[in-house]
Amino acid sequence: MNRTRKLLIIYPLILFVLLPAVGCTVNPATGKRSFTLMSWEKEKALGLAAAPEMTEAFGGEVPDASIADYTNEVGAKLVTGVEQGVPDLDWEFTVLNSPVINAFALPGGKIFISRGLAEQLGSEAEFAGVLGHEIGHVTARHSNQQMSAQLGINFAIGAVAAGVGLSDADSDVRKYGQLGLPAVAVGSNLFLLKFGRSEELEADMLGMRYMSRAGYDPKGQLEVMYILKDAAGGARQPEWLSTHPLPESRIRAIEELLATDYANTQNNPAFKTHQARYQSRMLDQLMTLPPAPMPSQDAQASAMMHPSLYCQHCRESVN
Repeated sequence: MNRTRKLLIIYPLILFVLLPAVGCTVNPATGKRSFTLMSWEKEKALGLAAAPEMTEAFGGEVPDASIADYTNEVGAKLVTGVEQGVPDLDWEFTVLNSPVINAFALPGGKIFISRGLAEQLGSEAEFAGVLGHEIGHVTARHSNQQMSAQLGINFAIGAVAAGVGLSDADSDVRKYGQLGLPAVAVGSNLFLLKFGRSEELEADMLGMRYMSRAGYDPKGQLEVMYILKDAAGGARQPEWLSTHPLPESRIRAIEELLATDYANTQNNPAFKTHQARYQSRMLDQLMTLPPAPMPSQDAQASAMMHPSLYCQHCRESVN
């Protein structure tokens, strides 16, 4: 057996052995079976280690204890609806003193929302929609899955590239492999982008679940999407080249859920928006503070600055 054929057999065998060892689990939030690189405990440790640096990078925490208390109160209500099977995580909810419109989550339960986004919201239900979306990323273990998917793709591309490189110079493997490798790389990147867009829609769905379980009107999630759509403006790249669905795609998905799974919550007084409470405990308090400092030039150059990429940092922060 020549070296190329040996390599093409050995690489898949290694992958077959390694992936089950990494962990094939059923996620309690999504019900899906997936490969995961890290245990829940490892995710908690990673989030705990990264949180201080991320807080500092985005202007620090808003300097108001009452805002911090209120944010953690809302977050605590939402996590009571987290599925059984998700372990006790280090849930912590922070408003960052940044004008950037964004929110993100670190593995293990560290949730962040920017002051810039909080100031755009008009009710506690909308605020809960943002936090619930981020909780969904954590419970669905999206960062873990992204890293696992990237590892598998890198391994597969490496195996093919090695096989092409070790093949005879005049062989069909070398001839067609050199032509096909760039296409495989592009296709893999497009797959990861689509994978990321699916995760955003899944986080929206989970956020609505946690909102409704906490007594909030899940329509707040829809209103957040309209806010982000208006903030994003017209300059955007095609959806298939983006890490995130277009706001219009997210709006359609949420409207469908409101008309089906959550039809019983609409015009139902049991599901609240709490506009006045959000005004007094968040917006009025923010107005008493000095303006949030402008981000550094490095932060301004980041894709995170664009509102259509709300939650971009969910994955970037752990890469």
